[in-house]
Amino acid sequence: MRCMQRFTELKVWQRAHELTLAVHRETRAFPSDERYGLTAQLRRSAGAVGANIAEGSKSRYPAEYAHSLNIAEKEMAEAENHLLLARDLEYLAAGQATRLLAQADEVGRMLNVLRSRVEAAARGRGDPRP
Repeated sequence: MRCMQRFTELKVWQRAHELTLAVHRETRAFPSDERYGLTAQLRRSAGAVGANIAEGSKSRYPAEYAHSLNIAEKEMAEAENHLLLARDLEYLAAGQATRLLAQADEVGRMLNVLRSRVEAAARGRGDPRP
């Protein structure tokens, strides 16, 4: 079974993409010595969320799609950790951090719901994939 909806039409991908763009904008002001450290890690983990949603949406089996969504959830948690670190190191102002963390929380919750639905579909179809 293939996902019939393009990943770009999924609200969760749209929100993840918005978060990735916001992370790129906000990290421009990070210290230059963080270019290959926290800046790169935060940008990579945020970007990986949407990439995993997109990749999984092309999976042949619902269980594979659910696995990709779980990876996206893990990347979202990593990005949230990096945002907390950036806030605590005062690379992000409190308001910036609050907004980005709220977006991350929303994406995380949306991913959880979508993954649960895809897993239910996999069970209902007797999906042979783990």
